[in-house]
Amino acid sequence: MSAVASIADERLLIEAAQNDPSRFAELYENNFDRVYGFIARRVRNREEAEDLTAEVFHRALLNIGRYQWRGVPFAGWLLRIAANAVAGRWARLSKNPEVAGEGIADLDMGVEQAVERQVILLQLVHRLPHDQRLVIERRFTDQKSTREIAAELGRTEGAIKQLQFRALQTLRADMRRPS
Repeated sequence: MSAVASIADERLLIEAAQNDPSRFAELYENNFDRVYGFIARRVRNREEAEDLTAEVFHRALLNIGRYQWRGVPFAGWLLRIAANAVAGRWARLSKNPEVAGEGIADLDMGVEQAVERQVILLQLVHRLPHDQRLVIERRFTDQKSTREIAAELGRTEGAIKQLQFRALQTLRADMRRPS
């Protein structure tokens, strides 16, 4: 399936879910692994990851009517919700240590900063030129090879590598800039 077809399909799924929330299930299935993986790398255990993942999809379902299609993968919106959920969890734990249970004493503020950097990075990726953003999303979110991306976009592998290089240069420079 081409990138254009998959984007069009995703847009149709979103519109269907906006009109009938029972249609949200396919969006859930298509994005569950990515959201769970994102959260699981940022929390202490499987139970927390499962709870936060459920919270993310619950929030997404409640707010699907307000989602505005901008031509970028739906997963980006879900990952923003996930980053906010993880950051909110850490903020709650840091304010109320009794809620955290064992191990709260070693709560690392570095985790909160890492989540914040991830959210900023997602926002910066969305500002990239369309072709660069597509390459970065396919390469690092979908974990496709340059050969697969080249075939999907009808470009040479060299062109894909150049787009990736320029995008990463831009992202590095933007991440270094003081906000």
